[in-house]
Amino acid sequence: MQILQHRGQNHYQNTLNFFDHRSTNVSAESFNTKIKAFRSQFRGVRNVDFFLFRLANIYA
Repeated sequence: MQILQHRGQNHYQNTLNFFDHRSTNVSAESFNTKIKAFRSQFRGVRNVDFFLFRLANIYA
C-alpha cells in the first residue's frame, strides 16, 4: 500500500497538469521511442561521435 501512495505522490503534479492544461509528456515519449529505434539500427557502431552526429542530423 505504501508503494501506491508513494507513486501517487510522485505523479500527483503530472496528473493535475493533464486535467488543468491537457498537457502530457507524449512528445518526450515519442522522441525516446525514435532514439531507441535509431540505436537498434546502428548497433555496433564504434565511433560515438559519428553516432551522435547522425542522431542530431536526423532528429534536429
